[in-house]
Amino acid sequence: MSVEGLGRCVMVIPTYNESENLEWIVGRLRAAQPGVDVMVVDDNSPDGTGAIADRLAAADPAVTVVHRTEKAGLGAAYLNGFDVALAAGYDVIGEMDADGSHQPEQLHLLLDALRTADLVIGSRYVSGGSVVNWPVQRLLLSRGGNLYVRLLLGMKVKDATAGFRLFRRTTLEAIDLGAVRSTGYVFQTDLAYRTVSRGLRVAEVPIEFIERERGDSKMSGQVASESLRLITRWGLSERLAHLKARRHR
Repeated sequence: MSVEGLGRCVMVIPTYNESENLEWIVGRLRAAQPGVDVMVVDDNSPDGTGAIADRLAAADPAVTVVHRTEKAGLGAAYLNGFDVALAAGYDVIGEMDADGSHQPEQLHLLLDALRTADLVIGSRYVSGGSVVNWPVQRLLLSRGGNLYVRLLLGMKVKDATAGFRLFRRTTLEAIDLGAVRSTGYVFQTDLAYRTVSRGLRVAEVPIEFIERERGDSKMSGQVASESLRLITRWGLSERLAHLKARRHR
């Protein structure tokens, strides 16, 4: 299936223990955007998420499933899904969570913006964006983390850690996915930085982000602090590499 003016489009949804949410979110996505395909990438969920995904795929040719053998991190699941989507010939490849925090009913905002961009991010932190049902501590941690990323990497993206995105095929081909080593939550920042570094156009559109109502969140204070440590290590090495490259020009 396709979206007028953009070609064939697929949303990649990584899952681990999302049996309470998967059918609900896929149903909403298919209703909101009938021209957009769905690819579920399941990390061998012990709660039966993979079997639910297979049932959805059997009933709807626009839904496909990638079964992974282990839980290897968000970035690894996305990279696997991107590889499959690129091989299948998709023109637009998107990301979204399975827990309902990214609303399929707002996907049209990202699709419209992609007509003049190479990467579109559904942003919580641009004007008009919002976060619903987060405790103040988590909101401050997320906002502070994004500010830190902007200062560390010198890019203007307001929500570099966001996971509601659309990439053009040409963007993913340009940013060298084979060289991406980040597998956890740093992955989102890594891909945004790679896109900006190659001079490609990044657009942010405001979304309403809603904290999950069902199932367990994969984010904790420990995960968030570890992510910041990894961003620091990775970000400093990236900046040093750029400085060395400039000296040798």
